[in-house]
Amino acid sequence: MSTDVVAPTTPVPPDIEIAEAATIIPIVELARDRLGIDAADLVPYGHTKAKVSLAHLRTLTDHPDGNLVLVTAMSPTPAGEGKTTTSVGLADGLSLIGEKAMVALREPSMGPVFGIKGGAAGGGYAQVVPMVDINLNFTGDFAAIAAANNLLAALIDNHVHHGNALDIDPRTITWKRVVDLNDRALREVIVGLGGPVNGFPREDGFDIVVASEVMAIFCLATSIKDLRDRLGRIVVGYTRAKKPVRAADLKAHGPMAVILRDALAPNLVQTLEHTPALIHGGPFANIAHGCNSVIATTAALKLADYVITEAGFGADLGAEKFIDIKCRAAGLSPRAIVLVATVRALKYHGGVAVADLKAENVPAMEEGMSNLRRHLRNVTEVFGVPAVVAINRFPSDTDAEIERLKELVAALGSVAVEATHYSDGGAGCADLARAVVEAVEACAGPVSFTYPDELPLAQKVKAVARRIYDADTVTFDAKARKKIEQLEAEGYGHLPVCIAKTQSSFSTDPTMRGAPSGHTVNVREVRLSAGAGFVVMLTGEIMTMPGLPKVPASEHIDIDDEGRITGLS
Repeated sequence: MSTDVVAPTTPVPPDIEIAEAATIIPIVELARDRLGIDAADLVPYGHTKAKVSLAHLRTLTDHPDGNLVLVTAMSPTPAGEGKTTTSVGLADGLSLIGEKAMVALREPSMGPVFGIKGGAAGGGYAQVVPMVDINLNFTGDFAAIAAANNLLAALIDNHVHHGNALDIDPRTITWKRVVDLNDRALREVIVGLGGPVNGFPREDGFDIVVASEVMAIFCLATSIKDLRDRLGRIVVGYTRAKKPVRAADLKAHGPMAVILRDALAPNLVQTLEHTPALIHGGPFANIAHGCNSVIATTAALKLADYVITEAGFGADLGAEKFIDIKCRAAGLSPRAIVLVATVRALKYHGGVAVADLKAENVPAMEEGMSNLRRHLRNVTEVFGVPAVVAINRFPSDTDAEIERLKELVAALGSVAVEATHYSDGGAGCADLARAVVEAVEACAGPVSFTYPDELPLAQKVKAVARRIYDADTVTFDAKARKKIEQLEAEGYGHLPVCIAKTQSSFSTDPTMRGAPSGHTVNVREVRLSAGAGFVVMLTGEIMTMPGLPKVPASEHIDIDDEGRITGLS
C-alpha cells in the first residue's frame, strides 16, 4: 500500500479567517477595470458588493456570448465533493492563464448556514468574498422573495375572509408561506384561528424560501415584464367548480413584482483573486432546478469569454435540470461540463464506511467508479457535451489513487485533471483550466435535451428515469396519475418535468450507492409550478422545509465585542 500522500505545506486556515484577511478591490473599481461597467450603472451595497442595473444589462444585447461551462459532480456523499469551491478555483485558474473569466453562482440560504451544510461561498483559497455578507443577508434578495411569496399568501386568505368572490375552495389552496430558516415545527400549521376577525381557519404550512415557486420564477425570469407575467401564472388553488385560481386573479402579481424589482438585478462580488462573480438567486436542486438566475448567467456571458456556473447536487439532478429546464427556457448551451469527483467519494460509492475513507483503497475506488462512469456517460452521450473530470484532491489522497483514477477516466475517453484549488487557489486549477479550454474548443454543437417538449408528462418522467437514472420501471400513485391527467387537460403537458428525488443515489433510495440499475422510480405526488414553467414530480421523501440537526452549525457561530464573526464556514 502506498503512503505517498500530498498535503498542503502549511495547514489551510478556517474559511472565515482567509476571507477576513483578504484584500478586496472596491467593487466600483473592479466593475470599471475588469468589466467596463461605470459607477453610474451600479447600485453599491457598501464598498465590496453591488447590483448591476438591469438598464445597463439591456445595453449588452449585441455583445457576443462567451463560453458557458457547467460544473456538476458525481452523486454527493457525506464526505463532500466541493462543486462551489471547484467553480471558484476554475474561474481563478482561467483568469491566471490569461482568459477573461467570470463565475456565476447561487446565493446561499441561511437555513443550511445555521443548520448542517454550512455556507456556500466556496472554501479555503477558492472563495467569493465578502464571505460573511454573502452567507448571511447579502443584498436582501431572499428577504424580498419571502415578502413577495408571503404577500400572495396574505392576499389569498384576505380574499376568502372578505367574501371569497372567486369562490376559492380553501381545501385546495396549495400556496404556502416561507421563511429562510430550517424550522420543522412550521411544516404543518393551522392559520386563521381566534374567531371570525382573524380569518378562515385552514391547514397551511411553511417552506424554506429556496423551495418556493417565487424563487424558481425569480431565477428563470429574463426581465421585469417576464417576472410579472410568470408571477401572474402561479396557480394557488382551485374554485369549488374545480377551476384554477391564479395570482393574477387576485391582482397579486403586480405588487409582488414591485417587491422584487430591485432584487432582480444581479449581485456583483469577486473571488479572493479578484475574478468577477455574479451571485444571484438560489432554488433548491430537489424541488426546483438548482441553478443561479438566468439574468446573471446571460449577463456574465456578455461580459466574459468564459463563464463558470454550477448546478446543485450530482449531475443526475443538477445537470439534468440545468439542461432540461434552464437551458431549454433560456436558450443556453454549455460548451463543456466539469464533473467534480473525489477519491473519497469514489471509495464511499465503492462501499467504504465514512470513518475509513482516509485510508488508501484502490480496489474500492475502482468499484465506486460505477457512479462516476454513469454520470460521465450521461454528460457525453445523453447531453452531448464534452466532459472534464476535476479531481478535487484532499490531503489523504495518495498518488496511487490519483493516478489510477486518471487511468480509469482516460479509458472512458475523457480526461481527469488533479485540482488543488482549496490550498493553492487559482494556481491549483491552472491545468484544469487548460483542459476546459480544450474541451470548449472541441465542442461540436448545441446541447441535447433528455426529452422533447411534445412528449406527455408521464413519458418525460420515464425518459429521465431510464436515460439518466438507468431505472427499469416508473410507477405513479393513483393521486399522482390523476393530477397528471388533470394538468394535461388544463394545457400544461408541454412543460418540462422537475423530478424531486434524493441526491444521494441514482435511485430513489438514498442508501443505494454506486450505480444501481433496473430499479423502480415511483412518483407519489405531482405539483404544478405554472409560473416557473415546470411540473414537479415528487419521489421518495423530499422535504421542502428542512429541520435542524441535533447540533446545528449555529452553535459554533458567534460575534465578539468588535463585531468580528467566528465559526461561519
